Order: sequence, then C-alpha cells, then structure tokens
Amino acid sequence: MVSYDNQTMEADPQTSRQMGVWAATAVVTGEAISLGIFLTPAGMARSLGSPALLAAVWCGMALITLAGALCFTELAIRNPHDGGEYLYLRRGFGPRAAFLYGWMAAIVMYPGVAAALCVGTVPYVQALFPVPAAVAKALPALILLILGALNYFGTRLSSGVMTALNWLKVPVLAALVGWAFLSGHATMANIGPLSARRPGSDPLIDAIAGATISAFFCFGGWWEAGKIAGEVRNPSRNLAVAFSGGVLIVTAIYLLLSFAFVAVVPMQQIRSNTAFVALFGQALFGAAGARVLSMCVVLCVLGGLMVLSMAVPRVTYALAREETGTTSTGPLAALSRLHPRFGSPANAVLLQTGMALLVLMLGAFDRILAFIIFSAVVFLALTAATLFRTITPVRRWWYPLAPIVFITGSGVLAVMLLMHNPVSALLGAGVVLCGLPVRWLLTRRNEVPRSVATDSISP
Repeated sequence: MVSYDNQTMEADPQTSRQMGVWAATAVVTGEAISLGIFLTPAGMARSLGSPALLAAVWCGMALITLAGALCFTELAIRNPHDGGEYLYLRRGFGPRAAFLYGWMAAIVMYPGVAAALCVGTVPYVQALFPVPAAVAKALPALILLILGALNYFGTRLSSGVMTALNWLKVPVLAALVGWAFLSGHATMANIGPLSARRPGSDPLIDAIAGATISAFFCFGGWWEAGKIAGEVRNPSRNLAVAFSGGVLIVTAIYLLLSFAFVAVVPMQQIRSNTAFVALFGQALFGAAGARVLSMCVVLCVLGGLMVLSMAVPRVTYALAREETGTTSTGPLAALSRLHPRFGSPANAVLLQTGMALLVLMLGAFDRILAFIIFSAVVFLALTAATLFRTITPVRRWWYPLAPIVFITGSGVLAVMLLMHNPVSALLGAGVVLCGLPVRWLLTRRNEVPRSVATDSISP
C-alpha cells in the first residue's frame, strides 16, 4: 500500500501555480460540454422515447459522476501535482500500471480524441464562413497547431484562453434554453406524458444500456482537472470546488438543454442526430438557425480541445519525470523538463501535437477511439480504487460509498462495452499492454525511479 501523506510530498521547483478556481472549474466543464451536447441528447431521446427515462438516465449518470468527482477531488488534494491519473495509479498500483495509463492517454487515446473533434468541427465552421475546400481540408491540422502553440507559450496564456472559452459556453447555452421557452417555440405538450414511451422507441433494456453509455461519454472529461493540479492555487479548496461544482454545472446544462430539445422538436420527428440539430436551429431562429447552432458547436468544441491540449502534456511530463529517475537521462529525459522561459512542458506539448497530427493524417481516429474506450473506463475504475490502498485513512463523509458507487458504475459500463463489441475492446486492451515492452525499452538503463513524493510502501 502507498502513503498519500501531503507532508511527504516534494514540490516541483519548476512549476508555479497560476490557475484559480474559475480556471480549474472550466477544465472540469470544458471537455464534458463539447460536440456531444448537441448530438447525443437527440439520439438518447429517440432511443428511450420517454422524457422521464431521459431525465432518469441523466440523473443516474450524474450521481455516478459526482461520486467519481469526490474520489478524484481527494486524490488531487493528496497529490497536488501535474499528472492526474498517472500519479494516482503509480502510488496505488505501481509504476507499470501507471505507465500503461500514460502510454494509452498520451500516445493512443487523446491524440485520437483531439483529431476526431477537429474533424467534427469543420462542417460547422463551413456553415459560419465560406471556407474553400482546400482550406477546409487543412483546417483540423491548423486548429491542432494553434492549440499547440498556445500551450507551448505558457500556462497563463493557455489557461486564460481556455477559461474564457469554457465559461462563455454557460451563458450561451443558458440563453439557448431560455430562448426556446420564452420565445414560445417550446411546447410542453411535446414533453408530456412524461413516462409514456413514444412509438418507434428501441427495446427498453437496449435503450437504457445505449443511453447510459452515451451519457457517460457526454460527461466524460470531468477528471481532467487532476492532470493540471500542479498549476492550481490553493488546491485543497479550489479543486474541491472545481470538481463538484463543475459536475453540477454540466448536469444542469445537459438536463435543461435535453428538455429544451424535446420541447421544441417532438421525439417522433427525431430521425438522426445531425438532422435534429438542423430542425432545432430552424425552429428557434428560422433561416439563421444553422449559423447560430454552428457558432454554439464551434465554441463548445474549441473549449474542449483547449482542455485536452492543456491537460494531456502534463501526463506525459509527469510520466517522463518519474520514469527518468535520478539520472535525468535517457529517451524520456527531454519530456521531463519544463521550458526555461515559459514554464510549460514544451516538449510534451510538441509530442502531443505531433501525435494528433499523425493520427489525423492516417485518418485512424475513429478506429482508435473504438478500440481504446473499454481500457479507458477500466483505468478510471482502477484510479478510484487507489483510495482503498492508502495507509493514511480517507476520513470523508462520503467514504467508502462514493468509490464503491463509481467503481461499480464504471464496471457495469465496461461490461456493456465488452459485450457490445468484444473484439474491439480486447484489441484495445492488447494495444495498451504493448506499453510494457515499450516501458522496458525506454527505462532499462535507468536506476530506481524517483517519485514526485516519497512513496511509503507497507509490507
């Protein structure tokens, strides 16, 4: 077992804490409120066929997410350094398990997510501006390069842009909901009867399973705040507010927007996610609907991409710093240093941007995401489970209920994903396990790795 005593922690002399509670909360909400907020609720509503079921799935997933947020808050407070899940897993289950997570996150999963979001943004940008075909083709790469540059030149610049984008989402989406009801376009008759399922709905068990998976990934990304904990001022207070407050904000927005969608466009008229967005925009804003909704989508996606481009290089930096050890030499050494002027993990930013561009060039992001989702869910459950491996007891009102709820919910989701597509899930797990020989090749010359904190292992 591993000690999480704050007193044993060794501060990183190279980092300075520049992010306050607003920026930390923006990280929690940023990735969760992204492209999925306009596409997923429509598919869930069509499949479930009942407003009451739709609300129940959102609230159930919010409960699981809030349980996870409490767990990650405790872990981040005990480990107020950059790295997030990588650090928690290293202390709870050792360096091999942690490396597998870092390998999956930095090299496989997050570059695929970034590339997919950039490609998904292009049609909405084209709806706003007359973009020539050649420029549209290069636009995803240009977005990745701009995001990489913002993060390369320091935390203050990147966190300022990220915070502005992600907090701007909240009033914009709230205004969208308000306009739907105040303008008279929303009809309460479309919502009622609340519990009756509409004709054409999917079989109940399949619908609930599919909607639960969709809701989980809509909420996905709230855990990213732990990755930038080393940048947050007063982490014991600000991270607690960011995790819990951010999850509650995301829950409120998803519930309100889902009901606004259904109140404006009856469930019976929902045929596809993209067609639904067009119907919703046209109903609220007429001919300008496509442009207004496209603006909202671009704002939400850019905010989510800023969170990714800030958080993930911190995982790579923490991994390299731990695995390099006291020698500060070897293949990972360049990734374990901060920029002398900007204080950013500049080389890790370059690696992350380069990997996303490579995935984009290969056009492999859809396959990567299909393969890796199962493993990502398993790692989330393992991360929460590290709370049971601490020598210093967790003394919170929610312990041990919160980790049990989150681990159980994540476990059920992992089983659903495995049953739905076992080949992809197992292939993805195989890709993750390939990180073990990679770790051996990268670290075989190093001595005993040092830790951000001196781990105390019980016999």
